[in-house]
Amino acid sequence: MLNRLTTGWNFRRILYVAMGALIVSQAIADKQWFGVFFGAYFASMGLFAFGCAGGQCVPGSLNNQQRADFSPSTTKVEAEEL
Repeated sequence: MLNRLTTGWNFRRILYVAMGALIVSQAIADKQWFGVFFGAYFASMGLFAFGCAGGQCVPGSLNNQQRADFSPSTTKVEAEEL
């Protein structure tokens, strides 16, 4: 968990944390309690690198080694005729 907090920071993660904190603070100031949960969700996405803030929503975000692991050429399928 500590590794996820300290590595892999990019502009998107910083943006999610900043916007989430802004939404939370504005929701508290306006006493709109649903907004606190909404902002906390976005801030936690950036803080803990899950969802789109962790790069999971963009196709082609795998590095070369990960692509090689999921390549169809490395998967061997065996069939048995009954």
